[in-house]
Amino acid sequence: MTKHRLYQYFFRGLITFLPLALTVYVLVLFVTWTESLAMMMVRPITGDFYLPGLGIALSAVLIVGLGMLVSRPETGRLLSLVELPFTNLPVVKSIYSSLKNFADYFAPHTGESAQQVVLLRMPGNEMGIVGLVTRQSMDGLPAGLSELADQVAVYLPMGYMIGGYTVFVPRAWVTPVNMSVEEAMRMALIAYMTSNRSEPDAR
Repeated sequence: MTKHRLYQYFFRGLITFLPLALTVYVLVLFVTWTESLAMMMVRPITGDFYLPGLGIALSAVLIVGLGMLVSRPETGRLLSLVELPFTNLPVVKSIYSSLKNFADYFAPHTGESAQQVVLLRMPGNEMGIVGLVTRQSMDGLPAGLSELADQVAVYLPMGYMIGGYTVFVPRAWVTPVNMSVEEAMRMALIAYMTSNRSEPDAR
């Protein structure tokens, strides 16, 4: 067995192992934290009795309850007050707003959804770019952008998620792709690399 083949096996094994190990590690941290928190809350009442898994169940109930709570109009106004420090401090504002908008994009929406994977192709150009429609209408944007007629905003993620571009293009330039947003982001993360090592090189 050559050294080159050993390197190939090692890195293939590492690429297979790391995502699984990191996922399990995060899950273990979450379960450990929720279980220890549940023990601190329940033990003063139940004594030594504790039902394993209670922490996960309580966390799920709390998350659902929080979702129901923030869905109410009066709670939404209170939440906006809680968010004031995060939306006014210069550096914190950029980080918090970016993460919140990104999370809101993947949240369930009612009515016409803007969450759509598309293939962007300019007329007369054979090159296509996979992107995510982030806005179906320019309404509500500043002057200059709101005047764009029949255009959509498309986010073009870069490989390995090191950044991306948002472009405003005519609706006719995009073609819907039968792919979920999660799958598109995952494929963008690995730059659409194929796992088939035997695939012939493009010439």
